[in-house]
Amino acid sequence: MKRLLALITLTISSTQLFGAKPNFVFIFADDMGWTGTSVEMIPGDSRTKSDYYHTPNLEKLASMGMRFSASYAPAAMCTPSRAAVLTGKTPAEIHITSPESGLGSPAHKMRPPRQLQEFPESETSIAEALKPAGYASAYFGKWHLGEGNPGQHGFDVHDGSTSNDTPANSGPDNPKDIFGINERGIAFMRENVEANRPFYLQLFHYAVHGPTATKAESETHFGELSKGERHKDSAFAGMTWDLDVSIGSVMAELERLNIADNTYVIFMSDNGGPSNPRFGPLNNAPLNMGKTTLYEGGIRVPFIVKGPGISANSHSRESVTGCDLFPTFCEWAGVKVAHKIEGKSLASLLTSKSQSIDREGVPLLFHFPHYFYGPNAVPSTAIIAGNLKLIKFWESNSYKLFDLDEDLGEKNDLAETHPEKLKELVAVMNNRLRSVNAQLPIVNPDYDPNAPLPERPGSRWRGQGTRPGGGRPGGPGIAN
Repeated sequence: MKRLLALITLTISSTQLFGAKPNFVFIFADDMGWTGTSVEMIPGDSRTKSDYYHTPNLEKLASMGMRFSASYAPAAMCTPSRAAVLTGKTPAEIHITSPESGLGSPAHKMRPPRQLQEFPESETSIAEALKPAGYASAYFGKWHLGEGNPGQHGFDVHDGSTSNDTPANSGPDNPKDIFGINERGIAFMRENVEANRPFYLQLFHYAVHGPTATKAESETHFGELSKGERHKDSAFAGMTWDLDVSIGSVMAELERLNIADNTYVIFMSDNGGPSNPRFGPLNNAPLNMGKTTLYEGGIRVPFIVKGPGISANSHSRESVTGCDLFPTFCEWAGVKVAHKIEGKSLASLLTSKSQSIDREGVPLLFHFPHYFYGPNAVPSTAIIAGNLKLIKFWESNSYKLFDLDEDLGEKNDLAETHPEKLKELVAVMNNRLRSVNAQLPIVNPDYDPNAPLPERPGSRWRGQGTRPGGGRPGGPGIAN
């Protein structure tokens, strides 16, 4: 198993040795926004749930566990988020920060960096980390991490090298392979319960990514209901409903197998809901913008966890990220992580032994040094430090500063009125980028304001930005 013996050691207590290890079911939605469910992500605040979509099984999951109102995907797009949750590392450190290779053209003021096109085998995946503790692992659904496959990264069972496309086995009764993914997952659970083996199961759905696909009866049902002010599309509501139904069937199977009390169920989305019409009919209000941007609408996502020791209907306002799942799974499984990662275990937070996470003064980092569809998908970097959020826009070398406690919609830019705090956080951001050897965009010497934008950004022009180790804070592309 590559470098596992050097990187990971097992700490096995007598309880773990003679007792049952917990199981894990990690459900990862695609493009589901923070308000894309009928769960109030801030209890008592109706703005933080959909005014049309209905997800009763996610409501049930939240009532049985903990919801996080300040939960963040590691990135504003799917591929880097997947790499991050698999490793516990920020996408900036893995050097996978976009689904595309270059994402730039002569029409763009900046040259984005080249990045890895494959999920590197040098990285330790969560499946590899848990294997020495006796876990079987499965990865069903969307891979979208290059031409490799989950089997090359420790997963015992998987769907192969799946991409961003709608899977071939989808159809009228199986839109987006929602129910096929579930069937394979349930079969995997049954097999390992029969073998008395703990398991780690990933259900990485294609839904609710566009194009919209749903069962006819689901769309018909929502077509007969009153539309909301923010959410109105009956087909999209039907697709969301189908996904929720599939989650309910997994939860029911855990009960039938009599393992619900010893299984952690985790639900999260890979990024915020789209705000560009190309990606679907979504509205992320009260959050600003959406997918492909580092505003809250692009990275704040629904996150719910149920399992042993987690109080029913509990809620946390602590800022957490998908990178935190890797060390959390490891702690619950009795595995000690001996290599450096970005994430921090949420175990004590989830069991109410603590109300916060000690990140040792290190803010959350979000790094997107690329272009993508729409005028707002531009090279940018953000950090979140407590209640403050700083965003840098590389084209203009400008910043925006927000107090998220007071301004969830990011309407009041504090950069000009708080220059000392701005200066402090700019230095912190530069240090964070340096600490993970982040790849940075550089000024495009071939920029032509009259050049046409490419039809598909990135696919026809390779980025020439800084390589790993070059262009760090203080060098090209960053203002001191």
